[in-house]
Amino acid sequence: MKEKLTDLQYAVTQQCGTEPPFHNEYWDNKDAGLYVDLISGVPLFSSADKFDSGTGWPSFTKPVAPEVLKEKSDSSAGMVRTEVSAAVSASHLGHVFDDGPGEAGLRYCINSASLRFIPEQELEREGYAHYRPAAGRRYALFAAGCFWGTEGYFRQLDGVLETGVGYSGGTTLNPTYNEVLRGDTGHAETLRITYDPAVISYADLLRHFFRMHDPTTPDRQGNDRGTQYRSAVFVTNAEESAEARRVLAELEAAVTWNDPAVTEIRLAGAFYPAEPYHQDYLEKHPGGYCHVDLSLARRPLD
Repeated sequence: MKEKLTDLQYAVTQQCGTEPPFHNEYWDNKDAGLYVDLISGVPLFSSADKFDSGTGWPSFTKPVAPEVLKEKSDSSAGMVRTEVSAAVSASHLGHVFDDGPGEAGLRYCINSASLRFIPEQELEREGYAHYRPAAGRRYALFAAGCFWGTEGYFRQLDGVLETGVGYSGGTTLNPTYNEVLRGDTGHAETLRITYDPAVISYADLLRHFFRMHDPTTPDRQGNDRGTQYRSAVFVTNAEESAEARRVLAELEAAVTWNDPAVTEIRLAGAFYPAEPYHQDYLEKHPGGYCHVDLSLARRPLD
């Protein structure tokens, strides 16, 4: 990892260092956009929650979702503080204090060297279009085994406007299919759905997701084995996370499956579109390999 980072980035993220105040990249950045973990690419903070604390470091009132951060007590500087690190990469970010202006009264004081800022106008190009919903358009990201069959199922649903297959959930930038197939990128084969919430709800998309694959099998769907075929819901905010957990709990209470679900529910990172060969695969190759009963898509939900 050291060879991929500057000396300052390595000192901050891996050795719990601190960059100088007022002499860092983002302390005075006022542009709209998303601040992601330098190491994993997972979104951590939004420009909408950034404020000028007068300290010389980027300061935020809250993270994009509580689960993206981990906290622990830190007494390394001769005082007791609460250290903040990234949940996925374990990188040191900074500290959180109870003197912030927001509703929770918190100030997340973060090192610029631990972040990468993505301007709002570049979110789509960088793979984060799902964090910029437009009027009448929302996004859902699901991993349910081979993405050919997952796309073939969801593209049949009323209210689904667009689908695209790709890779998400890992740390490798711009992975290829062969890299993901090796199973060491952390990415899962993922479907990104663009849908009209006035026609189909996120909850119903989730119900279809849990119906069209087996969420109880770790790293396996159909004939496919490996972490890239795991069951996952990648959410973009706390509301989606709560809805995904609610729908899953509802289905488990109804004893939908004999075994407990192992579906991963976590904040979405970047979505990297797969190669053109994989897009609309079953549309171009009717009768091609598919682990999904596509006829289920046309049946009403229970």
